[in-house]
Amino acid sequence: MNRKHMTGGDALVSALADEKVGVCFANPGTTELDLVRSLEREERIRCVIGLQENVCTGGADGYGRMTGRPSATLLHLGPGFANGIANLHNARRAHTPIVNLIGDHTTWHLPYDAPLTSDIESLARPVSGWVHRIGAVEQSDAVAREAVKRSLSGGGQGATLIVPADFQAQPAGEQVPLILPASEGKPSVRSDFNADAAVQRLKKAGRIVFLLGGGGELSGLGARAQKAVQRICTALGASAFAETFPSRSERGQGLPAFDRLPYFPEPARDVLDPADLVVLVGALPPVTYFGYEGHPSLLVTSDRLLTLAEVGEDAAERLESVARLLGAGEAEAPAVTLSPPEDGPLTPARIALALANELPAQAIVSVEGGTCGYPFYAASAGARPHTTLTNTGGAIGQGLPVAMGAAVACPDRKVVALLSDGSTQYTIQTLWSLAHEDLDVLVLIAANHQYAILRNELRRGGAELGRRAAEMTSLENPCIDWVMLAGSYGVPGGRASTTAELLALLRQGFSTRGPMLIEMAL
Repeated sequence: MNRKHMTGGDALVSALADEKVGVCFANPGTTELDLVRSLEREERIRCVIGLQENVCTGGADGYGRMTGRPSATLLHLGPGFANGIANLHNARRAHTPIVNLIGDHTTWHLPYDAPLTSDIESLARPVSGWVHRIGAVEQSDAVAREAVKRSLSGGGQGATLIVPADFQAQPAGEQVPLILPASEGKPSVRSDFNADAAVQRLKKAGRIVFLLGGGGELSGLGARAQKAVQRICTALGASAFAETFPSRSERGQGLPAFDRLPYFPEPARDVLDPADLVVLVGALPPVTYFGYEGHPSLLVTSDRLLTLAEVGEDAAERLESVARLLGAGEAEAPAVTLSPPEDGPLTPARIALALANELPAQAIVSVEGGTCGYPFYAASAGARPHTTLTNTGGAIGQGLPVAMGAAVACPDRKVVALLSDGSTQYTIQTLWSLAHEDLDVLVLIAANHQYAILRNELRRGGAELGRRAAEMTSLENPCIDWVMLAGSYGVPGGRASTTAELLALLRQGFSTRGPMLIEMAL
C-alpha cells in the first residue's frame, strides 16, 4: 500500500498483515465497508466469506487450532458479533488465538442510539481475553499489532477490536504508539517449572493418572508429549487419559492409545477417584459437565493435583525432562489392531470402524456429536496418523466451521467433519463456504433424526422418556434430506444406510478433491 494515502482501515489491515495474519473470515455490514475497501487493497490477507457470523468465528477457531496463529474475523456491530459468540465461546475454551474486528457507528452518530447501536464491549468481554475500542485514527497500526500480541497471550485467546467507521475512513496520518490504561493489563507470562520437585512428588505417589490437554504440537496431546507420557507411565505404572474434549490431539498408529476421560460423572469418577495423584499436562482440573446430584462438581481436590504444564506451555519438553530424571526408557506404543467393520445396517460402531479403516494419513477430523464421535475416537487409535479436533466449549454448531477453518489452514491435508444432524443445522451455511472456496472437506452426517444426547440425559437414573419429551428432542416430521440440502449449497453428496454403501462413498470422497457430503442413515 502507498502509506502516504493510507486510511485508518488501511493502516490497521496492513499492520495485521505485517504481523502474519493471513486470513480474514468475514461477514461485514455497512459499518465495516471501509475495512472491506482496505482488505481489497491488502493482497497478503485472504478473505473467506461466511453467510452467518458463527460460521466465521468457528472458521477462525479451526484455523487457529491448526496453525497456532491468529486469523481475523470481520463482524457487523454488536448484533453481528453476538451471532458469532457461541463459537467464540468454544474458541476461548480451546485457547485459540483470534483477532476480532467489529465495526461500530461513526463516533458522532453513536450518541443518537440508532437501531443497531449496542454495548459491544459487554458482549465481547466474556469471550475475549482483551477488548479495545480504537480512540483515534492515529492508533490504528499500533492497536492492530497489540491485538495480535494479545491473541497469542495466555496460551491463546480472543482479542477484540472495536473500530468506529469514521476512523476506518479517515486519513491515517502520523501513526502513534499505543498507551494502554493499567486496567487493560499486560500479556501473561509463563509459569515456573521445577522438574526435580515434580519427580519427587511422582515417586512418592501411589496410583497416578495423567490428564492430557490438547493444543499445538507441543501440548499434552502432541505426538512428542504422548510418547514421553508413555515412557513415564511405563516407569511408574501410571495411566493416562486425554481431557474429555481436547481442542486438538494427534492420534493413530505409532502413538499411545490414550482414551478420553469419560463424559458422565460415574465413569469419570471410576478413573479419578482411586488416584492418589492426578497430573495435569496442559489441562484444567477436571469438573463435571453439569451439576449432577450426588457428585462433586470438582472431580479432584487440589491436594491430589500436580500441574506439570499450564495450557499453552511447552508440555513436551517438560515431560521429556521428567522422563529423563526418572530414568524412563523408551516405550513403544502397543500395537492396535483395527478390525474391518461388519456389513449390515449402519450403527455408530460400524461407522467408526469404517472411517478409521479408510482415513488417509495426515487427515484432520473435526468431531461434533456423541453418536459417532466417541466410538470413532476409540477406534481411531488404530487408524493412520491424523489430527482430531473436538467441541471444547459445548456450544453446538462448531464442527462444520472448524473443519472449514482447518481446511483453509492446511490445504494439503484431507479434512473430515464427523457430525451429528442436530448440531450441524446450527451452522449449515458453512456448506456454501466450502463450495465457494472449493475446500477439501468430506462431511459425514450421522442422521438419527433426534437430539440423542438430551434423550440420554433424560433417561439417566432409569427414567422413562415421556411423549412430550420425545417430541421436543425429535428431528422427524419432516426428516431433513441432507443430500438435497447439500446440493442446494453446491456440495455433491450421497446417502448410505449399510456398511458397504458407506465404504464405497468414503473411498469416493477420499479419492477426489473438493467438498462432499455423506448422509449416514441410522
